[in-house]
Amino acid sequence: MVKNPADLVLINGVVATIENDNASAEAVAIKSGKIFAVGSTSEIEKFIGDSTRVIDLKGKFVMPGFNDSHAHFLGIGNSKMILDLHQAKNWDEVIEIVAKAAETARPGEWIIGRGWHQEKFNPKPMPNVNGYPIHNELSKATPRNPVMLTHASGHAVFANAKAMQVANVNRNTPDPTGGKIERDSLGNPIGIFEENAENLIRKYYDEYLAKRTPQQILDNYEKQVNLASEDCLRKGITSCADAGETFDVIDILKKFADEKKLAVRLNVMIGDSLVSMKKKLKDYLLIGYADNHLNVRSVKQYIDGALGSRGAWLLEPYSDLPDNYGSNVTPLNELKEISELAISSGFQMRIHAIGDRGNREVLNIYEEIFKEHPGKKDLRWCIEHAQHLSAQDIPRFSQLGVIAAMQGVHCTSDAAFVPVRLGNDRAAEGAYVWKKLINSGATICNGTDAPVEDVDPIKCFYSSVTRKSADGKVFYGNQKMSRPEALKSYTINGAYASFEENVKGTITVGKYADLVVLSNDLLNCSDEEILNTNVLYTIIDGKIVYEKK
Repeated sequence: MVKNPADLVLINGVVATIENDNASAEAVAIKSGKIFAVGSTSEIEKFIGDSTRVIDLKGKFVMPGFNDSHAHFLGIGNSKMILDLHQAKNWDEVIEIVAKAAETARPGEWIIGRGWHQEKFNPKPMPNVNGYPIHNELSKATPRNPVMLTHASGHAVFANAKAMQVANVNRNTPDPTGGKIERDSLGNPIGIFEENAENLIRKYYDEYLAKRTPQQILDNYEKQVNLASEDCLRKGITSCADAGETFDVIDILKKFADEKKLAVRLNVMIGDSLVSMKKKLKDYLLIGYADNHLNVRSVKQYIDGALGSRGAWLLEPYSDLPDNYGSNVTPLNELKEISELAISSGFQMRIHAIGDRGNREVLNIYEEIFKEHPGKKDLRWCIEHAQHLSAQDIPRFSQLGVIAAMQGVHCTSDAAFVPVRLGNDRAAEGAYVWKKLINSGATICNGTDAPVEDVDPIKCFYSSVTRKSADGKVFYGNQKMSRPEALKSYTINGAYASFEENVKGTITVGKYADLVVLSNDLLNCSDEEILNTNVLYTIIDGKIVYEKK
């Protein structure tokens, strides 16, 4: 008779605990949603009782559940509800996809899509402006419907003639601060709206959406949560840092948490205006809410745009557009004020910075704030992306205790155009310099920025340890992470970045039983086998929430 039987036992596996002192084991016992015991199969079999579910892993790999440290959780769900343009090989295919949707759309109904990238089109669109297509052919195919197609990076949108008409945009419309309307040689908008210029179009789409009833809006968010959860659980993700939601959306997520509708643990960053944060921020601190399924303790802001849309803010101009340094999308004094508000209210700052100028300016702001608040310790402020750094700024992450929240898969996804944008010397010095950051003592947490990329952590892990693109080319291979470094970046480091390292991120007695079982040993299989790895089980709170059939 077993005195204290486990609820679930995994035996005969290869268990990567991610603990330094007890790096591997064979078996795990789980009870009441927590890790109950870790050890050899013979040790763990002692906890098997009549009601214990036992899974014989037969040598399969067990690790803590993947923690995506930067994704747009609701955006993942929303991406399943709009046109997916990631696989479009060229502009003609984009037009074909949109035109087909227009055939069944009501007149005046907005057609929304996401995922196109001009640098990945073959052949390149002709005519074009700075590589971007011109709206004419798409507008001819969609005369009755406004169309808004978001760039893969999320930092530009393409609008057809109808959308520009609805938004009252014409050749006389000025560029907004921190944004750009791409124009032809005559000054006419071609349909591309970069960075803050996106809002010229989005404002009218948001007004269109606002006409829905409150119940329709709530139902739509619940569908987004369900679709995102399904995708994450199928891919072994047990925790996700949602990189920016408004106070209104956080209210909805809190309601879902109360109703136990959040299957994945969420660490939600507040992405709202300075005006709203002055009014509300101090009332929105949530730590360990709903059995740690919802945490709100960080503020998300943007200093620049993306490299693909030439919005990343650079110290020197773009190699392929010498009069362009990128965009500062939020004034520095505003970022400083928001940072002051965050540190005074007990919130972590997480600022998006991709270009070397953007990263330097964020580090400068953080350093200034830290000096002004010497009594504040263990802040764990982050720079989101940290994609391109000046050599002199790399050591500052460790010196200041700033976490680099990076995305391994961005490196291999962007590799084809990074040297074009930056030139080889700058790319070699500071593009996705994971090893330089780690060697300097900085902490890196990993993720996908989904739906910019697929939320699949296996693809991201592969990119992190190989830096190999789909064409087989290796992007500055001396910056690869080791296998253990990459696993830590996707587990305990993500937990640390969200102040949750004491409850998750390693397979340790007393922590939440959030685990994933994989078909291949990510620490020892070949590089090619990584991409063939399947998620067999995803476990949250000791419950099997996904099982591969």
